[in-house]
Amino acid sequence: MALTELINRSPIRIFEKSINGELNQGEIGVIASPKGVGKTSVLVQLALDKLFQEKKVIHVSFAQHTQYMMSWYEDIFNEFITKKNIQNAANIINDLVKNRVQMNFNQGGVTKEQILKSLRAMIVDGGFEADVIIIDGFDFSQTSRECIAGVKTFAKDLGLSVWYSCSLKDDDSQYDKNNIPVVIGPFVDLIDVVVALQPKSDHVELSISKDREPAVSKSMAMKLDPKTLLILEA
Repeated sequence: MALTELINRSPIRIFEKSINGELNQGEIGVIASPKGVGKTSVLVQLALDKLFQEKKVIHVSFAQHTQYMMSWYEDIFNEFITKKNIQNAANIINDLVKNRVQMNFNQGGVTKEQILKSLRAMIVDGGFEADVIIIDGFDFSQTSRECIAGVKTFAKDLGLSVWYSCSLKDDDSQYDKNNIPVVIGPFVDLIDVVVALQPKSDHVELSISKDREPAVSKSMAMKLDPKTLLILEA
């Protein structure tokens, strides 16, 4: 399969259609689920889709094991090679690496201002004009409305979008009546899209809790393969 065909036929096209288009400049999206359900996999697939289109991605990780994060990109790309029979895979992976930057922070040891300053230095001073920032491992219970508002302003000023993961405990009390994670409730008006991953017996279901409107709660007609964690049509 040629790269252009992979992009056009990617499940991410259906994902974007389900949320009325990709995130725009200055918009924030959240992928929420309990640990181990597939948030990171979805974020990496969103990032890879941008990289396939020769766009630039900054992956911000608050996890301790940075090499583990990079293995996600390798593993999912290898799944694409196997399932889609991608042509010129070696050349493509070289381009992906060139257009991706990983940055690591300890949330407890750095301020919002320091993080945004580092990102701005990479994007503006370093000339790495990112189209999207992926933020994984961020603890929303340790943040504030001011912080999220600052990220949103930063994204709008620099013309990029931001996807977060949001880790929850495995019980219904983690969501409000609209299927919005309670932990993001104080600033949910600043978040444009919320997608929840719901583990089922033989797959992981993707559903929309918010799509630029206060409450949506509808299935995306998509799922994650429980073995590969690739996004598939339902």
